[in-house]
Amino acid sequence: MLIPGLATAIIVAILDQLSKAAVLAHFAGHGFDADRVTPFFNLVLTLNRGMSFGLFNAGPEEGGTLNALLFSLAAVVIVACLIYWLRRVSSPVLGIAIGLVVGGAIGNVVDRIRHGAVVDFLDFHIGYWHWPAFNLADSAICLGVAMMLFDGLLLRR
Repeated sequence: MLIPGLATAIIVAILDQLSKAAVLAHFAGHGFDADRVTPFFNLVLTLNRGMSFGLFNAGPEEGGTLNALLFSLAAVVIVACLIYWLRRVSSPVLGIAIGLVVGGAIGNVVDRIRHGAVVDFLDFHIGYWHWPAFNLADSAICLGVAMMLFDGLLLRR
């Protein structure tokens, strides 16, 4: 499952970077950082220097640069462990799931290296309650983890 998993990771990382480049280009020519798309979805431009859901989201003057470095190093270690695991996997579902997580992690690490923060742009909301903005890499990671749980809890019985 190494080849399908790595292929999934590469596809996810490329699509993630392309989507972020498109959003950055879209907002580069505007004087604003949000577009209302539907009554429950906005396209926004946020730079997350923290981790999931904006935790530890500090600016450069508040230690955000150190956060970016530490989170990137942690992601690299996690990706290495996942690739080691991927080499030993025989389940196609688990192989693709690991590939989704690896690709999402790589996409976000590339952002931290290039921008010092992760570009988030998907903003779903109900009225004034907004889910934290996220991106394609975050979606791939969540889907991959859900597939791992599904594989471990249901498919192996």
